[in-house]
Parts: sequence; C-alpha cells; structure tokens
Amino acid sequence: MAKVSFLGLGVMGFPMAGHLAAKGHEVCVYNRNPAKAQAWLAKHKGRSAATPAAAAEGAEIVFACVGNDDDLRAVTTGADGAFAGMKSGAIFVDHTTASADVARELHALAKAKGVGFIDAPVSGGQAGAENGILTVMCGGEADVYAKVEPVIAAFARSCRLMGASGAGQLTKMVNQICIAGLVQGLSEGLHFAQKAGLDPVAVVEVISKGAAQSWQMENRTATMVADKFDFGFAVDWMRKDLSICLSEARRNGANLPVTALVDQFYSEVQKMGGGRWDTSSLMKRLNR
Repeated sequence: MAKVSFLGLGVMGFPMAGHLAAKGHEVCVYNRNPAKAQAWLAKHKGRSAATPAAAAEGAEIVFACVGNDDDLRAVTTGADGAFAGMKSGAIFVDHTTASADVARELHALAKAKGVGFIDAPVSGGQAGAENGILTVMCGGEADVYAKVEPVIAAFARSCRLMGASGAGQLTKMVNQICIAGLVQGLSEGLHFAQKAGLDPVAVVEVISKGAAQSWQMENRTATMVADKFDFGFAVDWMRKDLSICLSEARRNGANLPVTALVDQFYSEVQKMGGGRWDTSSLMKRLNR
C-alpha cells in the first residue's frame, strides 16, 4: 500500500480519492474549498491538509484532478504548491484534462526537483470515476509510469503509457475530438428519426447492433429522447477541452473542421443556458 495525496475533490476527484482509500492506501486530501475535504473525510478514511504542499509532504505519489492549466499550476508551483512539499523520488500524477504544453512545463520543473511527473487524463466521466472503471492515458518516462500504474488501478479498468511527457494529454484530445463528432452525429440521427415519424428508441435498438453502435448511442439515447440533460459531463467543460484541441491543432497543423463546428454548436447551447447540461444536449439545440 502507498502513502498518497489527492488534490482536487470535484465530481471526479472525490470518488477517485475514495477508491484509493478503499483499497487501503494512506490518503491525504486537499481541496481549495475545505468543506469538500471535510465531506470526503466524513465518508472515507484519511486526513486533510490546508495546502497542496502540506498534503504532499511524505507522500510517495501525489494525484491531482483540477480544472485547467492555471488551476494545475496553482496546486503544483510556489511556496504552497505540491512540488515544494514533495520528497525526492516522489511522483506527481496529473489527472486534469489540460494542455500538453503545461504537462511538459511541469514535467521539467518536477524533474529539476528530483520528482517524477506523469500526465494522466482520464475518460469515463463521473460514472466511471464513481464505479472505479476509468480509462487513463499517460505520458512520461516508462520507469516512473511503472511505479504508479498499480496504484492507479484502484480507480481504472484501463491504463496505458502513450509516450513521452504530454502524450497523455494529446491522447485525451483525440478522445474529445472523437466524442464531439459522435455526439453531433447521434443528435442529428435522433432528430431525423423524430422528424420522420419513427420511434427513435426502436431505431437505435436496431442500428446499435450494427456499424453505427457507440458508447454515446448505448448510454445517451434514452435521456436525449426524453429531453433530459441535467447530468453528466458539462458543456462548459467540453468547450474547455475542445479549445485545448483546437489550439494544439493550430500548432501541429491538424485540420479539425468538424471539431471546430461542434465547438460552435456548444457555444450556442451555452447561450441557451445549457453550460452545465450534459454534452448530449446538442440534441436540444436541434429541437429548439
């Protein structure tokens, strides 16, 4: 069992840290809002700390799952940041969906301090975190990754090293690019079925047995048809992720016309008041 810390107790981090505690790891948590840490302690065995640096003291592995690049820098750098409290040989594992640039930046800072760094964004959403079945895509050195993989298994059903620092974040970008197109395609298909006078649920029961099948189709059709979107991965967060994808594409020359279009569709959903709706709310835009 490892002595670990977890920074960030949002909808993903809260259950992820809980799985670590349930597996017998010694867990110290930190959250910007201390009330979240207290709520976590009410459900799980562990302790909390007032700063990321204090949480990281003595930890073999420090996990983080926060909002964006700036949030990540805030919990890692500076006098109160995790790097200041980490011992030589400890490893920082970042589950935030962030840019590849910040992963490489923090990897270099960590290495200068004798600390390992793995960028390890996740896929599977809140349900995946709660059920401990996330997919984790990692970037960093193979020897460092090998040390953290068995601990990550507490909340993941799949974990793989994709390459050097930043490769995990780049893989997550591919994930989000694919999801954007899939959700838009499913939304259009269900919208078309309704306009054609078909039972969309019956249609999906048939076509999901063929080449059109997808996770989105299997898990979102019923709620999309019922016009229910107050759950799941929020549009605001998807737009954050897609902005990272589009920024990286401008740098590497990738052509992402569908991703850019769907990003604009999501901006329309935000204007409809749907910033916190599930990403499948693209359907609502078509039916307005």
